[in-house]
Amino acid sequence: MLIGFARGRFEDPARPNWDGDAPRPVNWAAWYPAPDAAAEAELPMAPLPQGWFKAGRAALDAPLRDGRYPLAVFSHGTGGNGLQQEWLARDLASRGFIAVAVDHHGNTNAEPYRAEGFLCSWERARDITLLLDRIGTIPEFAGAVDPDHIVAVGYSLGGATATSLLGAVMVRSPFEPGANLGRGPREFPDLVDHLPRLLEKSRIFRESWARMSQSYRDPRIKAALLLAPGRSAQCFSDESIASIAVPTHIMVGGADVLAPTARWLHRRLPNSTLEIVAEEAGHYVFLPESTEAGRRADPTCCVDPPSVDRGAIHRHVAATAAELFSSF
Repeated sequence: MLIGFARGRFEDPARPNWDGDAPRPVNWAAWYPAPDAAAEAELPMAPLPQGWFKAGRAALDAPLRDGRYPLAVFSHGTGGNGLQQEWLARDLASRGFIAVAVDHHGNTNAEPYRAEGFLCSWERARDITLLLDRIGTIPEFAGAVDPDHIVAVGYSLGGATATSLLGAVMVRSPFEPGANLGRGPREFPDLVDHLPRLLEKSRIFRESWARMSQSYRDPRIKAALLLAPGRSAQCFSDESIASIAVPTHIMVGGADVLAPTARWLHRRLPNSTLEIVAEEAGHYVFLPESTEAGRRADPTCCVDPPSVDRGAIHRHVAATAAELFSSF
C-alpha cells in the first residue's frame, strides 16, 4: 500500500504558549494510506538531523485512499519530535491506519527547548486530546477516522503521556525535592534549577503547575503501546494506575536504564503485558535506524551493541503493534 504524508498545525486557545503571546501550538505529522496513483518520494525530515537516520518514502500531501480507518496517535520522547517514530507510523499506515504524531511545545527539538515544557509534562496529554478533537477538521481525514478504533503509542516520556491518557494521575513532579529522579534529562541537565524562578515569576507556569494532578484520561483511546516508558510514570498514583482497564503492551530493552520503570509500571497496570525486546538493547533502540553519519555524530543515540539489530527490533515492534491494535 502506498503511503501519504502531510504536516500541519493546530492551536489551543485554552492554553497560551510558554511566552504567553499566542495560543499553544500543536504541530502534527501524519502517515496514511494513499491512492494507487500517488507518487512516493524521499521527503525532507527536519527536525531530524540531516543524514543521521533512515526514513521511508511517502507521497507528500497525497489524498487519503477512500475508506474509514483506525487512528494511531504518537507521543515522542522528552526533547524529541514526532518524526522520530516515522518507522512505526509508516508501517501502521501500510497496514491501513492513519498514524499521527505531534510535537510537544517546549519539550521538542523542533523548536527551542523551554524548561516549562520539560517540567510540565502533563500538558503533553492535552496535546493529544486536542489532536483527537480536531483531526476531523483536517480536510484529508474528515469523516475517515473510525472513532471506535483509536490507539496510542508513546516512547520514553511519551510512554508516560500515553499512560496519563489512559487515566493515570500524576501526584508529584519528577523534579521537585524528594522525587529522587535526577536533576534533569540528558537534553536539559540543570532543569531543577529553573523551578524556583518559574514558580516565582511566571503566571503561565504556575497555572500549569496547578494542573499537575488533574486527570487527563481520554476514553476514546482503546489500546496503548508503551515503548520504554519514562521515569515520570513512577509519579502517578498507584490507585489511578490500578483503575486502568485498557489493554496495554510495554516493550523495553533489557539494558535500558528505564527497564526498572517498565517493570514498576507493569506490576501496577492490570491489563498490561511486558516484553524485553533484546537483553542488550538500550533506550535509543526505538529511535529510527541510523546511518553511518549518525553513528559517527551521536554514538549514544545511534550505535547499538553488536548483538542488537535495530531494524529487526523495529519490525518486531511493528508486528506486535498491529496485533495489539487489531485485537479489539
